[in-house]
Amino acid sequence: MGIFWELLQQDELEKQQKQADSIEDRVDLLEEELAKTKDLPRKTLAALEESIGKDIDGDGKLG
Repeated sequence: MGIFWELLQQDELEKQQKQADSIEDRVDLLEEELAKTKDLPRKTLAALEESIGKDIDGDGKLG
């Protein structure tokens, strides 16, 4: 019975490790997507400022 119990525990540990790995991968992907999402408005604002020739965000520079 001891060997059977150890095998069940090992299987459960492996399942949890796979789940943790997939969660970490998902978090990494979400962090990358968030960075891109945050960067898009900055790029859009810079392009808009250059296009209209006006400092929209008040940082003292165009683009």
